[in-house]
Amino acid sequence: MPEGDTVWLTARRLHEALAGRVLTRSDLRVPRLATVDLTGRAVLDVTPRGKHLLTRVDGGLTLHSHLRMDGSWQVYAPDERWRGGPAHQIRAILGTEAHTAVGYRLPVLDLLRTADEATVVGHLGPDLLGPDWDLDEAVRRLCADPARPLGEALLDQRNAAGIGNVYKCELAFLARVSPWLPVGDLPQDVPARLLATAHRLLDVNKDRFERRTTPPGSRPDRPLYVYGRGGRPCYRCGARVRRHGAQDLPDDRITYWCPGCQAGPDPAPPGPPRGRDPVPAP
Repeated sequence: MPEGDTVWLTARRLHEALAGRVLTRSDLRVPRLATVDLTGRAVLDVTPRGKHLLTRVDGGLTLHSHLRMDGSWQVYAPDERWRGGPAHQIRAILGTEAHTAVGYRLPVLDLLRTADEATVVGHLGPDLLGPDWDLDEAVRRLCADPARPLGEALLDQRNAAGIGNVYKCELAFLARVSPWLPVGDLPQDVPARLLATAHRLLDVNKDRFERRTTPPGSRPDRPLYVYGRGGRPCYRCGARVRRHGAQDLPDDRITYWCPGCQAGPDPAPPGPPRGRDPVPAP
């Protein structure tokens, strides 16, 4: 699932391509929106909210989309070949005279009144890359359930909007604590430092798709400390980075950590199959 920095960059590219221009093409390929035609309306702005995208158009309407695991928006020039995937994966086309934005594999696509945006994003916590970022409020929300494992609390978008699985793993490593450590067991100053680090890292990475959590100037082949590095030596202590999660799980449900650097409990052994994941949907 794309992290908040990737969604922010996607929103910026959509905004630069569409905002201030009139739509000359509109094709929303989901059943409930099949008869909707936005042609002739000007795009006012494209705004990210956590991992959500809000495309506002004339007439008080907002096209709401969420990328989840596989979705993407691609922007093309008039004579450019579309490369985002086969035609049957296209869920939305928004075109102007200058550019065409194509949404591929979008699992969430809704049209609502702009005045009603809170119905789809009002539950989110402070946005790490938004004008509403409030560190104190994010810390309060993160610590509201002291028994909750840190990794789950970081992924819960109601606490702070924008952290995905990559940052969950990297932030726990940088804080030197296990992702399974209950939030209430963190040293008193860690929640604020951890969320401040999250804000800094997302801000640094928001202008590029190549994400890096290791220091500037470190080796180009070492962009991340633990994520995706299961079985390889930790850059800090040399211990083998561990991976928790079944092979067939999506990447956003696999955790990477270093047992040598990160204090706290290991993951609980797998239990019986569950119908739902305890982490709320973003």
